[in-house]
Amino acid sequence: MARTPVLQVCVNGARDVAEHPWLSADAEMVAADAARAVEAGADEIHVHVKDSAGRDSVAAEDVARWLGAIRSACPGVRVGVSTGAWSEPDPARRLAAVAAWTDLPDFASVNFHEEGAEELAVLLQSRGVGVEAGIWDAAGLDVWRRSASRGSTMRVLIELPDETADVVREHAEGMIAHVAREEPSIPILLHGEEQSAWPALVLASAWGWDTRIGLEDVLTLPSGAVAPGNADLVRAAREHIAARRA
Repeated sequence: MARTPVLQVCVNGARDVAEHPWLSADAEMVAADAARAVEAGADEIHVHVKDSAGRDSVAAEDVARWLGAIRSACPGVRVGVSTGAWSEPDPARRLAAVAAWTDLPDFASVNFHEEGAEELAVLLQSRGVGVEAGIWDAAGLDVWRRSASRGSTMRVLIELPDETADVVREHAEGMIAHVAREEPSIPILLHGEEQSAWPALVLASAWGWDTRIGLEDVLTLPSGAVAPGNADLVRAAREHIAARRA
């Protein structure tokens, strides 16, 4: 039986809370918006955990608080977190913070162009946390290609930059071809940001890859109007996906 592609909602990201009313340092508020996104058709959730000041965090107490809020609002839904280096720039301290987690997400994204990515991926996998290998560029691809954790990666997260629609397809095809050469059967989640967000989602749905949408990646609907919340972005994504399959 063919695997059904996943639609993930990326609810907040590292954006400033002033950019949108639903970008908040309040875990309960973001969890409520995540629940609406799940009701609208999201299969799983990707969240950037925040500290009390609204900064991205990998601290155990912050991870536990955010996972608790989201799992309470969205029971049974898989939840993943970011481990981006900006949340803790020192690789050793970031590794220690993740090792101290008492509440574990279902998966975590690891940016393979960042220092310490391989060690972090191995630690997460040893704790039973799935790893989304974030590949933004050739440097990250090379680290992942040589990684001991490559074969047990949950999926590869191909992340396209803010670029115009006319270059999205070529960029995506090139990255996917390199990944498939190394691991032909590995699941791929393709997504973009800002200008490339909707074109990347359309491509992913046409090719049968996992994809994502949410306020982390884009604040606007395909029409160009500002999205009221994550649920509206997910609803629009589901409409695109259904149209592609029709």
